[in-house]
Order: sequence, then C-alpha cells, then structure tokens
Amino acid sequence: MTGESLGDCFSETFLAREEKPAMTFLRDGRVETEISYLELERDKNRMANVFQHLGVEKGDRVILFIPKSLIFVVAHLALQKIGAIAVPLNPGFKKSELEYLFQDAAAKIILSEPGRETLIKELDSNLINLIIDTQKPYQDIEVFHKATEDFSPVEISPDDPGLIIYTSGTTGKPKGAVLTQKNLIHDARNIINIWEISESDVLCHALPLFHVHGLCFALHTALLAGAHVIMLDLFSPQRIIETLSRKKGPGVCTMFMAVPAMYGKLMAYLGGKRPDFKQMRLWTSGSAPLLAADFVRIHRIFGKQPVEREGMSETGMNFSNPLHGIKKPGSIGIPLPGLEVRTVDPATGLDVAPGQTGEFWLKGPAITPGYWRKPDETANTFEQGWFKTGDLGNVDEDGYYYLTDRIKHIIISGGENISPKEVEAVINQVEGVAESSVVGVQDEKWGEKIVAALVTKPGAEISLTEIQSHCKAHLHDWKCPKVIKFVKKLPRNTMGKVLKEEVKKHF
Repeated sequence: MTGESLGDCFSETFLAREEKPAMTFLRDGRVETEISYLELERDKNRMANVFQHLGVEKGDRVILFIPKSLIFVVAHLALQKIGAIAVPLNPGFKKSELEYLFQDAAAKIILSEPGRETLIKELDSNLINLIIDTQKPYQDIEVFHKATEDFSPVEISPDDPGLIIYTSGTTGKPKGAVLTQKNLIHDARNIINIWEISESDVLCHALPLFHVHGLCFALHTALLAGAHVIMLDLFSPQRIIETLSRKKGPGVCTMFMAVPAMYGKLMAYLGGKRPDFKQMRLWTSGSAPLLAADFVRIHRIFGKQPVEREGMSETGMNFSNPLHGIKKPGSIGIPLPGLEVRTVDPATGLDVAPGQTGEFWLKGPAITPGYWRKPDETANTFEQGWFKTGDLGNVDEDGYYYLTDRIKHIIISGGENISPKEVEAVINQVEGVAESSVVGVQDEKWGEKIVAALVTKPGAEISLTEIQSHCKAHLHDWKCPKVIKFVKKLPRNTMGKVLKEEVKKHF
C-alpha cells in the first residue's frame, strides 16, 4: 500500500490479489453475489468512467443515498479513482433532514433508489439523479456494464478530499467533516498494523456504510489488507450468529466489528446458548462506550476479550486497547501511532496532571483539515493546530485513556458542573437497572436541573424511592436527579449512541 491516493492504494491491493475473493454479499442470510479482487478492480474502473461521462470531475461531491450494497461499495471506490468526494448519507433520512444536507454538500450527482425521484427533484432540481435498484442482485445492475474498464489516471494529491462524513449534529446543524487522501490512508494503515489485519482474515461486516466505523475502519482496512469481506445487507442477530459460527468453506470469519448495542442484541439472542467461536481472532467495539459489565459478558460468551477503541468522524481512529496485552474494561486504550494527545483544562487551555479530567486535544496525520464550507466552526475547533475533541477524560499511570463525558453534555446546575456519566454510573449500580441516561433541562431556580431516564431489566421491579435513596447515598445532593422516569428504551442513533436531545423530550 504505497500509493499517495486512496484510489491508487486500492488498485495496488486489488491487482495483487486478482482471483482471491474480495467480497461476498449476503441478502437475508444467503449468498447473493461473490466478487473477486480483479472483478472489483474492473467494476470500479467501469463505474468511474460512468461518473466521468455524467460530468463528475475531481473535487465534485457525489451523494450516496442508497442502502448497503455492493453497488454502494463500487460507487465509493470509483469516486476515489477520479478524485471526486463521496458523501454517504443515511438512506432512512426524511425530507426535513435532507434539505439542509443537500444545500450544504452542493453535490453534482446523487445515487438513489427508485421512488425517490419526486423527493430529490423537490430538494434540488439541478441534481443529477442516478437511480439504482439495490434490491436487484449486483450482477443484474446494468448501470456500468457497457462502460470500458480502461481508465485514464487522474492526478490526485495527498491533501485532496476523498470523503465528507456528516456529524450527528446533536447541538445544531450537522457539520461535514472533510477527510483527505492522507487522512484516510494513514487511518487505514494504522488500523491494519495495530490489529494485524491480513489477506488471511475474513471480516463479518454488519455495520452501516454511512459512518466512518463501517466505511473506513471496517471496509477500507479489510479491502486494503486484501482480506475477504462477508457483507450482510442489514443487522440481524440470527444471521450474524450463523455467519460467525460457520466452520467450513472460504467464508470462515476471523473478525467482527460492532457497537455495544449490537453486542447487547447478539447476547440477548443467544440467551443461554454458547456457540463455538474459536476461529474468531478479533472482536472490536466502538462508536459508543462499552460498559465494564458488558466487556466481561462478551468475553464469557464469545470467548475473547473485546478490543475497545475510540474514533471520530473528524479524526479517524484515535485510541485502541492493544491486540496483545492488557485490555482494560472501560478504557478506550492507548493512542495510535502518529497521534499526539493533550489533556487540557478547557477553561485555561493548560494541560492537567495525569489522572485529572480534561478535554482531549489531538494532533496527527488522520485529523480533518476542517468542516465543509464552515470556516468559523473549523477555526473554533482548532487551537494552534490542536483539534479540540469536546471529549472529557483522563489517563492512568499505564497510559490508558478513559472517556468521562462530552463537554456539551455537562450540566450546570446552581453554578456547579455535573457529569451525566458520573450520575449514570451510580444509577446503573442499582439491581435491576439495565441502563440510564442523565440530562439537564431548563429550570428557573437552578438554570438546569438534573433528570434521568432509565430502562429496567426484564422482570425487574424498582421503585423511584429506591433509585433516589441510592443516589443520595452515593452523590452530593446537587448531583441527584430531581426527576426520574422509567422508559421502555433509550433513543439511539444508528451507531448506538444515546441521543441526549431526544431523552430531554421525555421531560
């Protein structure tokens, strides 16, 4: 992987593997299509020519608004070949969500499904809409079949953008994190090296493709390492367990990457069953905090300790527990090679002592140069070249990092700063509590008052008095929730992160 552009790196790997299986796509648990590395190289070249024929040039944005599929992958790879910028969007987004994103991205082309024509025309009548029916088997999609596989190289530099990933926008409009060729290549090389991903690996891919977790950390690394990707069309505990349990044939999985909520559903599906996963060498968890208790459960049920890691849309992967060596439950691990980290007091801009809580500031080759068309937000996010993550945490004596909260989630009640995670940790200790989410809501007396939504375990009976008494026994009075509500489930985004703004609506 010596190329300076992501497209070159992909071609280098693909042409070196030729007939080796690159991707197997499963629909409803059954093999629909298998494609070799040579076929993938030819198809992405054909698709690149289709894009160029439609007028796509280097630097143009192309929105990928289609479900997870092989044609999504080929389109993304083709865009990297011509230096265009892929803009993956959640295919479940509604008109109100898309209106701003379309305006902000100012794309030339969108890939969409049949039935979306009227919606897209209403949102942007100038946008070229390339309609692709992803419900068809990949081999029956004819969009690039007549195009030539001969492709004239495009000069792409390390600083040219290749991808725009929109952040979740929990406090305002989403921001498009621009990721350059250099960002994407460095991130992939790091992950391949620290997790020892190779062409002998087989990845069970059950993540969505419109986030960095599924697209960059999982897909990019597997393909650039020459591994075999078993791609499921959607998340299904039954299909995933069936896929991971397979012991014979070319599709025997060795790796699985997921978010904590996915592991929770897999463990609930298994119940008391304990399948043999001895062929699996790597289980990773990220995109949301993994509870220490779940770390232990995953180890017991799946046979290996999960490798917990941390990353952001803007930065790629930043921290990971070691593949070999001590994995600390609750820790995001140690910094990846090439990453500098400071733990800073947000109020003073000065570094705090080890063990004390501060904001993580980062500097490294994988970090975004900024947000798409948002110079003010970009300027506010950087301080003398350091990217201010907004994550609060600390580092222990062994150099392992821990996240404690997000700055924007800190509750200021009666002039006191309160960490929701601290209060949640106390509530979660109560027998029968499955999980909780603590937020601050406006209050005339306190400015913000602390409230908590919690989910109980099946069959558990817990009283509000019991929760309140436990909080008072373990927290200062001003940290105890003023209102507690039981809910059936906590609202989450597609990557399993609790949506704090949605939690507030319960109050």
